[in-house]
Amino acid sequence: MLKSLAAPFGRTGRLETLLKVTRLPGRDPNVQHQLVVPHATYSPWWTDHAFQSVLEHVRDATMVDIYRLYDLWSLVGQTAEIDGDILEVGVWRGGSGCLMAARAAIDCPDATVYLCDTFEGVVGAGPQDNEYQGGEFADTSPELVEQLARRLGLQNVVVRRGSFPEETAGQVPTTALRLCHIDVDVYESARRVFDWAWDRLSRGGVVVFDDYGFYRCEGVTRLVNEVAKRPDSVFVHNLNGHAILVKR
Repeated sequence: MLKSLAAPFGRTGRLETLLKVTRLPGRDPNVQHQLVVPHATYSPWWTDHAFQSVLEHVRDATMVDIYRLYDLWSLVGQTAEIDGDILEVGVWRGGSGCLMAARAAIDCPDATVYLCDTFEGVVGAGPQDNEYQGGEFADTSPELVEQLARRLGLQNVVVRRGSFPEETAGQVPTTALRLCHIDVDVYESARRVFDWAWDRLSRGGVVVFDDYGFYRCEGVTRLVNEVAKRPDSVFVHNLNGHAILVKR
C-alpha cells in the first residue's frame, strides 16, 4: 500500500516524510504540500483493453504511473477531431510517447507524434527549481525509443535528439498541434517548450504538464501557476500530478 501511494509525490517518493506532517512547506512560500488521497475509486483503465495491451509493452519504458498514462491515452482520443500533430518533450525511454502514438494510430492516424529529448538527462535547472541539478535520468537513448516504437508497429513516431526548442524545433515541421506533453521536470525548460507549443496549439488543443505539484518539481508547479492565468486558456489541476491547459 505504501508503495502504491508513493507515486504521486515524485519519482523517488516522499511518502514517509509526508505521513509525519500535516503540511510540508515548499521552498517557494506560495507552495504547500500534503498527502493527497482522492476518495473517488472509479478506475476505467482496468476495463480499457486496448490501453492495457499497449501498457504491457511500455510500462518498463516510463516512470509515469498508470493514472497519468491513462490521462494521456484518453486525451489523444478526445483531441482526435482537432487539427494538428502531437509533441512530447521529455521522453526518457519512450513509454508515454509511444503510448500516445499507439492511441493516435487508432483515432487520428494523420497525426505525427514527435518525441524530443536531449537524451542526456534534465537540462535547464535553475533557481526556480528546488532539487534537480541537471543530468538526472540520462540512462536512455534515441535507439531505445525507436526500438520500442518498432515493437509496437508504430509508423507515426519521429524521434529528435537535442535541446528543445533551441536545437530540435527546426526538425519538427508542424504548423499545428493538438496535444503537447511537457515532461522536463524544471521551470526554464518547461517554459521554453510551452512558449513554442502554445503559439502552434489549435483551438481546443491541450498542453499537459507532468509533475505538477510534485515535491521535487516546484519549478514546474510555479510555471504552471503563472501560465494558468492566461485569458486564452482553461486550467485543470488533476490531482494525479498533471496540470492541463486547454486553449480557448
